[in-house]
Amino acid sequence: MSTASPPKQMTIEEFLALPEDDSVDRMLIRGELIELPMTYRNWRHSGSEPRIAAEILKWIDTQPEPRGEVFSGEAGVLFPELESLFGIDVAYFDAEAMQLFQADDTFLTGPPTLAVEILSPSDTIKLIDAKCKDYFDGGVKVVWRVEPLNGSVTIFEPGVPPRMVSGDDEITCEPHLPGFAVPVSRFFSR
Repeated sequence: MSTASPPKQMTIEEFLALPEDDSVDRMLIRGELIELPMTYRNWRHSGSEPRIAAEILKWIDTQPEPRGEVFSGEAGVLFPELESLFGIDVAYFDAEAMQLFQADDTFLTGPPTLAVEILSPSDTIKLIDAKCKDYFDGGVKVVWRVEPLNGSVTIFEPGVPPRMVSGDDEITCEPHLPGFAVPVSRFFSR
């Protein structure tokens, strides 16, 4: 079994200057370089990501202008005040946050309203917990931890006990995605 390399401290600038390496999945969490062996996403993960993004996009299309936007596929999100850079599986940024982005920005800077982490075999609870802590410290309002293997989503919000939904339970995101409600089963390949 592969293990992660020992953590190294660095700045965002140092992180961005690292040479590209397709064999390593990198992220920066509070100035700590995390390097994991690059793995292919399993079919459950790869199937859930576009389904979740599509459901959020359908909801966005029902909203008045200006609208927010959904990003997927390890969207690069920078939290400068935390010295953190993450690849988020699915991220929703509201209309206000979207107005801050420039066309030539490499990364989305600042917190999404919603961050979705889809568990993969290479993920550890420690890593997901560290990401969630940074997400909330950085201003994210809601995190969904999606578990394709058992068809469930755990919803995390600051100051609120986590809750799990599965099957035909409806997942909502009030008040952040007003009116969004879909059966959790739509997030998973049949």
